[in-house]
Amino acid sequence: MTTRPAAVAGMFYPGEAKRLEAAVERYISDARPAAGDKSPKAIIAPHAGYQYSGPIAGSAYASLISQTKNVERVILVGPSHRMPFSGVACSGAAAFATPLGAVPVDRDALAALLKDGLISQNDAAHAPEHSLEVQLPFLQRIFPGAQVVPLLAGDDDSSGVAAVLARLWGGPETVIVVSSDLSHYHDHETACRLDRETADVIEARQAGAVGFDQACGATPVNALLQIVAEKGLSAATLDLRNSGDTVGPRDEVVGYGAFVFG
Repeated sequence: MTTRPAAVAGMFYPGEAKRLEAAVERYISDARPAAGDKSPKAIIAPHAGYQYSGPIAGSAYASLISQTKNVERVILVGPSHRMPFSGVACSGAAAFATPLGAVPVDRDALAALLKDGLISQNDAAHAPEHSLEVQLPFLQRIFPGAQVVPLLAGDDDSSGVAAVLARLWGGPETVIVVSSDLSHYHDHETACRLDRETADVIEARQAGAVGFDQACGATPVNALLQIVAEKGLSAATLDLRNSGDTVGPRDEVVGYGAFVFG
């Protein structure tokens, strides 16, 4: 077994361990207050470069701090930006590396999913992908001893991802992280309106109602909405901003949201 090396360290987030650790700590400590007292079962967090989306990701991850001692496994699902495929894809790696060290992969969980035909292995899709990697330093800060189940979702029906989430749902030892940005390349005012509409859909847990023009991770987002609706979990928006709010300019922005389900 191999370790999947970091592909975007030094580009999407700091490539030096101390700077990365300090950045993650700052985003979490500066986070907007979590909604309610429940410990989330799942979150949606953005995956852009940290200077753009780090503060919003910090809001999502800060909501999980109360579960630091309980969580042993994180199901991490995001979209594939560079290689189109159908279904759900895992990597063959035994760990995913960041400048903060290696995150162990739950190979037993992946082996069971592979055996049952719920996923396939696609190392070529995982190798350059950032949507999962940028989440890992946050997970290393919140759940330093946890294993991760890193999965990429293809651009087809979300039912395949929903089946995987249902299989891996588990109990309080398992948390689910869906990686997705929101609208892309609208002016600030338009983006705020569109992203608020998307947040309303997410809060209403309307599975299948989120399109790719609303969220690049629409497939795993819709899958998560299906499962949380079936299980009767509530949904809340913690943070809703865009790149015009964090670094500017405001003529073409990308939207980011932090959502919790519990």
